[in-house]
Amino acid sequence: MLETRPIRTEDDYHAALDEIEKLFDAELNTPESDRLEVLTTLVVAYEQRHYPIEVPDPIEAILYYLESRGLSVDELEPVIGSKAEIAKILHRKQSLTLEMVRSLHQQLGIPAEILIQPYPLIQNSA
Repeated sequence: MLETRPIRTEDDYHAALDEIEKLFDAELNTPESDRLEVLTTLVVAYEQRHYPIEVPDPIEAILYYLESRGLSVDELEPVIGSKAEIAKILHRKQSLTLEMVRSLHQQLGIPAEILIQPYPLIQNSA
């Protein structure tokens, strides 16, 4: 049995994952389930430190949301505005407004913390 200690290396990490796999079906309220809980907590802490997940770009998040739900860009009209305005947003020629962020969050469920992230705009070369 793996000694329970902080995960400091990739070898420690993989050993903990192997141990978790062995304990995965442990009955609740047993020493094994307690050990599973502790190891899982250690693995999550290691992953957050060494494999952080970056917040997606707001435009990528909107496009992903549409694609994952089988929606078309046209379905953004009641949320963002006219087709021209949607095109400006999705082509990064205009930033999302606070009202758009609120609408996307409230009506489509896209997390506001993703939508408020800064993102690059494409400047007109005119």
